[in-house]
Amino acid sequence: MSIAQISLPKGVGPHAEKLFDAITQASTAGELNRAGGKAEGFVLGLESTKAIKSQVAELLYVAYDDAASQRANELV
Repeated sequence: MSIAQISLPKGVGPHAEKLFDAITQASTAGELNRAGGKAEGFVLGLESTKAIKSQVAELLYVAYDDAASQRANELV
């Protein structure tokens, strides 16, 4: 799933894409873990402040998790 397919509030999309790119372009496992942690915190912050609905948060979590899993497999 792509971040572009998720309906996000104005101004949130570019940040979400930047975090997605950091995950998919990580060059080490440590870098991947940091990028994944930042993405998870980003979604948690949006959800906690009610900037996005929980359904949208779940879509973001899945997109980031899928990207991280795929990148981890590529780094092996």
